[in-house]
Amino acid sequence: MEYTTLGDTGMEVSRLCLGCMSFGDPDWREWVLDEEESQPIIERAIDLGINFFDTANMYSKGESERIIGNALEGRRDESVVATKVYFQMDDDDPNSGGLSRKTIEQELDASLDRLGMDAVDLYQIHRYDYDTPIEQTLRALDDAVRRGKTRYIGASSMWTHQFADALHTSDRLGLDRFATMQNHYNLVYREEEREMYPFCQQEGIGTMPWSPLARGYLTRPHEAVDSTARGESEERLYEHPYMEGGGPAVNERVQELAAEYDASMAQIALAWVLDKEWVDAPIIGTTSVEHLEEAVEALDIDLAESDVEWLEEPYEPVPVSGHE
Repeated sequence: MEYTTLGDTGMEVSRLCLGCMSFGDPDWREWVLDEEESQPIIERAIDLGINFFDTANMYSKGESERIIGNALEGRRDESVVATKVYFQMDDDDPNSGGLSRKTIEQELDASLDRLGMDAVDLYQIHRYDYDTPIEQTLRALDDAVRRGKTRYIGASSMWTHQFADALHTSDRLGLDRFATMQNHYNLVYREEEREMYPFCQQEGIGTMPWSPLARGYLTRPHEAVDSTARGESEERLYEHPYMEGGGPAVNERVQELAAEYDASMAQIALAWVLDKEWVDAPIIGTTSVEHLEEAVEALDIDLAESDVEWLEEPYEPVPVSGHE
């Protein structure tokens, strides 16, 4: 395993972050694994040197947090644990979602209880809340840091001007600022290269992109994208513009290059993300030990500069996706 410093936090994290949305309750989403099925994958991730785990309160309505908390019992200090808040947890309780002070305080306590931890290393806002002034959200998050309930705070998909305003507001008010950005980024969705990544580099922000394999679109030929359990049931894949613009052409080039490198398509797509200097630790989600090991092996693939350019060539601008 390779390790890197997460932005300016000083924390050393594995170059791959294990995304924990796949672990939880199959009743929430068909492709999700229950605790018994999840345990071997988490154990193998630890064996392989992964020390960075990303979950959220909304994943299986909290069951993902409980599973990862159980798995890390007794080895908490060696782990970097991140979770998130924003999406409504209880349909009958409007204050179980959003980024008000009430929501942040009660949902952070609930997350810590499920995780069985006194503090998380990184507490992130899952999306931008247009109904709550950013000053209120930042004050509540700053209080969480000062109370020792989280060590750092982070943000997820939003417009760069919103992120810049949040950092400026923290600086102006003397509050803890966002230390990380978890955004949408892969070979067939590169809109974040325009503003967000240059800004994060300028500000020393740690980056942990989600969906580096485009929800599986970059792991198999595009005509076979529905061939897995997740592909068959995951309507959200089609909410993103992966198949627009140059998407299919990029997919075909990933196939060709995988054959040349004697690698899988997933490994080539992941090696491309890891090649980017602005990426600290892409978040990988998996439902099998085999795919986990395959992802770790991608760290050994060193793409030639000409191959990177060839993979990128067909890309065309697509609508911004992932902020909602």
